[in-house]
Amino acid sequence: MTISGVITADAAGTWKLGDLPVHRIGLGAMRLTGSAAFHLGTPSDRGRSVAVLRRAVELGVNHIDTAAFYFSSLRSANELINTALAPYGDDLVIVTKVGPHRTYTGEWGTAARPDELRGHVEENLRQLGRDHLDVVNLRRMSQDSIAEHFGALAELREAGLVRHLGVSNVEPRHLAEAQAIAPVVCVQNRYGLDVPRGAATDDLLRICGEQGIAFVPYFAVAGEGMEQGANAVTHDEEVLAIARAHDVSPAQVRIAWTLHQGPHVLAIPGTGDPDHLVENVAAGALRLTDEELGRLDGARRSGR
Repeated sequence: MTISGVITADAAGTWKLGDLPVHRIGLGAMRLTGSAAFHLGTPSDRGRSVAVLRRAVELGVNHIDTAAFYFSSLRSANELINTALAPYGDDLVIVTKVGPHRTYTGEWGTAARPDELRGHVEENLRQLGRDHLDVVNLRRMSQDSIAEHFGALAELREAGLVRHLGVSNVEPRHLAEAQAIAPVVCVQNRYGLDVPRGAATDDLLRICGEQGIAFVPYFAVAGEGMEQGANAVTHDEEVLAIARAHDVSPAQVRIAWTLHQGPHVLAIPGTGDPDHLVENVAAGALRLTDEELGRLDGARRSGR
C-alpha cells in the first residue's frame, strides 16, 4: 500500500506477537532521544521526535520498541511516545524491556534483581500512561540462568500488568528455560550483516521459526556502530553495489536482508529523522534476489 506514492509498513507483511498482529517493520525508539543513544550524543529536538512517531503511525507502523532506560539528558523515549501517540490506537503494540538500569543522572546502575522487576515494569507503565504493557522483554545481562528473573515477570503477567513476555540477549538454553515457566512470544538478539555467524544466535533464528516465535534483531542497521547509530557504519562493498542496483540506500538493503531471513523476523530500525523513517519503512517493499542474498551472505561468512 502507498500513501501519495509513499510505501507503508504493510508492504513488509505481518506476524504476531502472541495474539497481537504487527507489521514486520516497526520502529525502535532508542534514537528518538538524541543523535546517539543514551548520553552519547546531542539531545534531539522534541518536536521533531514527536513528528517522527506520528508519521510512523501514519505509515502503518504498529510495533514500537522502547525502554524506560532510553533517555538522554533532556529526552525520554517513553515520554515522547506518550505525548505523540496517546490515546493509543487499538492496533498499536508497544514493546519494552527490563533488566538494565540507569540512574537519573544517566549512569548505568546494577542490573535489576528479580524482586526489582516489578518497579521497572511500573516505571514503564507510568511513563507510557498505560495500565498494562503489551510485551515485556527480559534483557539478560550476565546471569547464567534467567529462571528467577523470568519467573518474576511471569507473575506480573498473571497479575495483568503484562500481556506477553519475551527474552533478549539469550542463547537457546535460556529460551528453553523461559518457556518452561511461561510462553515466549519474541526473542531479541543482536543480529545483522555486521554480526559474524555464531551457532547460538543462528540456532535461535531457526528455533524461533520452527516454533512460531518472532525473532527481532537489534542493531541490524547500526551494525558495528551500535549505540552510535548507522552513521558510524562502514558499508561492505556488496551492500553498496546492491544498493546502487536498486537505487536505494545501504540501510534499506540491510533492513531488506534482515526481513529476508524468515517470515518470523521483524525489523525495528530506529531513527529520529523523518526522511530516514520513510526510507526505513519503504525497505519493507524491497525484494532481493537469491543471487543478491547469496552475495550478502558470502560477505557475512567471510567477515568482510
